[in-house]
Amino acid sequence: MTTDAQSQEVTDGFQLVIDALKLNGIDTIFGLPGIPISDLTRKAQAAGMRVISFRHEQNAGYAASIAGFLTQKPGICLTVSAPGFLNGLTALANATTNCFPMILISGSSEREIVDLQQGDYEEMDQLAIAKPLCKAAFRVLHAEDIGVGVARAIRAAVSGRPGGVYLDLPAKLFPQTMDAEAGKKSLIKVVDPAPRQIPAQDAVQRALELLKSAKRPLILLGKGAAYAQADAEIRALVEKTGIPYLPMSMAKGLLPDTHEQSAAAARSYVLAEADVVMLVGARLNWLLSHGKGRTWGGKSPKDWGGQKFIQIDISPQEMDSNVRIDAPVVGDIGSCVSALLAGIGSNWPKPPADWLNAIAERKIKNLAKMAETLAKNPTPMNFHSALAVVRDIIKANPDAILVNEGANALDFTRSIVDMYKPRKRLDVGTWGVMGIGMGFSVAAAVVSGQPVIAIEGDSAFGFSGMEVETICRYNLPVCVVILNNNGVYRGDEVNPTGGRDPAPLVFVKDARYEKLMEAFGGVGVHATTPAELRKAMEEAIRSRKPTLINAVIDETAGTESGRITSLNPQSAKKK
Repeated sequence: MTTDAQSQEVTDGFQLVIDALKLNGIDTIFGLPGIPISDLTRKAQAAGMRVISFRHEQNAGYAASIAGFLTQKPGICLTVSAPGFLNGLTALANATTNCFPMILISGSSEREIVDLQQGDYEEMDQLAIAKPLCKAAFRVLHAEDIGVGVARAIRAAVSGRPGGVYLDLPAKLFPQTMDAEAGKKSLIKVVDPAPRQIPAQDAVQRALELLKSAKRPLILLGKGAAYAQADAEIRALVEKTGIPYLPMSMAKGLLPDTHEQSAAAARSYVLAEADVVMLVGARLNWLLSHGKGRTWGGKSPKDWGGQKFIQIDISPQEMDSNVRIDAPVVGDIGSCVSALLAGIGSNWPKPPADWLNAIAERKIKNLAKMAETLAKNPTPMNFHSALAVVRDIIKANPDAILVNEGANALDFTRSIVDMYKPRKRLDVGTWGVMGIGMGFSVAAAVVSGQPVIAIEGDSAFGFSGMEVETICRYNLPVCVVILNNNGVYRGDEVNPTGGRDPAPLVFVKDARYEKLMEAFGGVGVHATTPAELRKAMEEAIRSRKPTLINAVIDETAGTESGRITSLNPQSAKKK
C-alpha cells in the first residue's frame, strides 16, 4: 500500500529557480552551461524558457545586460563557478556602470569547504568578489529561500537606478527537495518592482523658472532617457519648449536625428555657449568633460564654467557629482518630464531667435561639410565612404537595431549614421568597453526580432568574434560589418627595430574575416567598394540570414584612440 508520504509531490531547487523566474515574466536566459548548472539549462528549456547558449560567459553577460536595457526587465546571465563566474563579472560591472538591469546567476562551491579553504572544485568566495562590482549580491542556501532570493535580485536590479545584481547558487542547492505545494507558496511575484518616484513640486518649479529665464537653453538627452521609455513625453517637452537638444550616443533616435531642433551637428558650439543646460538621464562624466573646462566655455579659461544646470535623475547622489546643479529634479524620468510638461503653458516663451539662428547656421555649415566628405569615393574605401552606405541602409530600415563598437569605427558611425527611432542604437556606453558587439547583437535580435546591423572595428570584433557561431546556431538576422584596416586604430605601423615581429597594433594583412561566418553556415562577403558593401547589406536585411561583411578600408584610415587621443599618455606628453 502507498502511504501519503510516499505519494506526496515534491519539487527541487532546479525547478524552483525556473518557476521563480517564469512567475516574474522572465522567459530568456543567456549563458554558458557546464557543471553545476547544465541541468538547470536543460530543465529551463524543457519548461518553455528560451536558453541562448554562448561560447564565452562575458558575451552572454553583455547580452543579458542589453536585454535589460531594451526590456526594463533584468536580463539573466547564467554561468558556472569560479572561472565562468569571473568571465561574467566584467559584464556585470559594466551593467552596473551603465545602469542596465541584469542578474548574474552563478553556480558555486559549497560554503563549508570554501570557508575552510579546503580546495573544492573551482573553489572561490564568489559573493565577496562580486559585491564591490554590482548593485547588490545575494546567496541562497536553502530551497525554500529561492523565491525570496530571486525576488530580491529582481527588485534590486530594476528599482531606483538600475544595475547589475549577483545571485550565488551553490551546487548543493539544486537537488534539494521540498513539498511541491509549499515550494509553490514560497515563490514571490514581485509587485511594482520599479515604483515611480514622483519629483517634489518645488523642484519642478525651480527647474521651470531657470529654464524660462535662459537666453541660450539646451536639453541634453542621455541613455537613461532612452531606457525610461517615456518617448512621447520627452518629445513633447522638447517640441513644446522649442529648446534645441543634444542626444548622447544611445539616446539618438529618441527624436529623429534629422529633427529641426537637433543640435548634434553643432555639438561643440552648443556645449560651449549654452547658459542653461537641462540633463535628462545623462551624467556629467568624462563623456561630457565632467561639466568643466574648454568643452563648456570656449577658448579662454575665464569663460569656462558659466553654465547653470538642471538635472533630472532618479538618484539624488548624482547631483553635484562634478559641478553645482542649480535645479536638481529627483525622480523617475517619466514622472519628472510629465511634471515639467504640466507646468509649461501655452504661453511658454520660445528660445531667443539669435540662439536658434546661430545653431542653425553652424548646422548648415557642418552638414554641408559632412555631405561633401561622404560624397567622395576614394580607393580603397575609408570610414566615411563605407559609413555613407550604412547611413543609407539605416535610413531605409529604421526598425533595424544598430550595434556599434571600436575606436574610429565607433566615433565615425556615431557622427555619420542618423537614427530615427528610440533604443535602436546600442554601443560601448559609459566605460567605452570593447567586446560588447556580438553579445549585444545576439540579445537585440532575440529580444526584438528585428534585423541587427553590427558595425565593428576589426580590433573590437576580435573580442567576441567567435559568437558568430552562436548567431548561426540560432539563425539570427544579424549582419556584421567589419571595417577592416588591418590593425588597432590603423594598420600601417612598422616594427621600429626592423625585426620579424609585427608592430604591436598591426594584425594579419588582408585577413578574410568573412570566412569565419561561412565556417558555421552563414553568409560571408568580401567587400572592397561601397557598391559591394551596399549590395551585401541590402541582401542581408532582405534574407535575414546571418551575414558577415569584411569591408576592406584604407589601412592608413583612422587616428590613435579615435576621439579620446587626449587620454593617451604619449599624446598628452606631445602636447
